Amino acid sequence: MSPSVIRLARYTMSDRDEITGGVVGPSSVASTGLAWRDKVVHFGARQQDRLVAHAGWVQVPLSVGAVRLQVAGLGGVVVAPGLRGQGLARSVVAAAMEHACSLGMERGLFFCWPDLIPLYERLGWQVLHGEVQVEQPRGPVLMPLRAMWTPLVEGAQWPTEPARLLSLPM
Repeated sequence: MSPSVIRLARYTMSDRDEITGGVVGPSSVASTGLAWRDKVVHFGARQQDRLVAHAGWVQVPLSVGAVRLQVAGLGGVVVAPGLRGQGLARSVVAAAMEHACSLGMERGLFFCWPDLIPLYERLGWQVLHGEVQVEQPRGPVLMPLRAMWTPLVEGAQWPTEPARLLSLPM
């Protein structure tokens, strides 16, 4: 039976523990030392009444050169360890980005570890070349993870100038 993807009313630490089996910091983003923004909209995949995958997003302001944009910031993507490689990440990420598109978002933005780039490229994401600044409580810093983006509407492009996320990363 294939998992059903649903919009979650909320996403809690116990939900994440249900997916990961209680593994602390499954994405290891805490090791960056950055403060992170909570996602607002959450999608999950359930299999036999168990939450097995999650992806969330939040609208974030961004400046690229002189252009200001609002983008769908993807984050919190996690799949149960024993179920990876079965398309669950694709399903929850697609649901999250389709929802963002339905609300007028034209681009998605995501930060990931270099070893995960091939996975997200298979999902249609593209690496942003160049550094991205993000806000932190003590001021802007360079994001140590790789930035990736995806068009959510036909013809959407990413400007070529340096990018600065005008909020905490997601």
